[in-house]
Amino acid sequence: MAQKRSEADVISLQLPSLPEYLGVARLTVSGVANRLGFTYDEIEDIKLAVGEACSNAVKHAYRLEEEPGLISLSFSIYPDRLVIVVTDEGKGLDREPSADQLAPLYAGRDLDEVEEGGLGLYLIHALMDEVDIRTGDGVSVSMTKYVQRDGVAGDDRTISEEEV
Repeated sequence: MAQKRSEADVISLQLPSLPEYLGVARLTVSGVANRLGFTYDEIEDIKLAVGEACSNAVKHAYRLEEEPGLISLSFSIYPDRLVIVVTDEGKGLDREPSADQLAPLYAGRDLDEVEEGGLGLYLIHALMDEVDIRTGDGVSVSMTKYVQRDGVAGDDRTISEEEV
């Protein structure tokens, strides 16, 4: 008798919100993405996006005078995509990121005006196929990367030879 499975396999991980554990998050997502068949460049993009999301949690989620909180990661593995959710239970964002925060170097500003950092959300949006950021009691960043087999996007709507 065949075993009934849910649509996605899920791997969960909790890490202290300390910089020395960021490598563990990147190594874990690298192994999971490799298992799904992503290319080397795609894996590097995914690792960078996850690293940025975790770095934001380390830098901004918890007050320095408090004990470090936790960063929770979940990896949902589907046949055609990987969904990674990075969550903290810190102070959250004051507001949802604006469109100009998702543009490179905050569009319209001189390079001299850009403070150190500040490109994390832009990088996450640029490197992943879908991104959803939720805030409240903490922040949750959901990132999706689709597996592109044979170099053709899954939503490719080319005209077949029969339609020509």
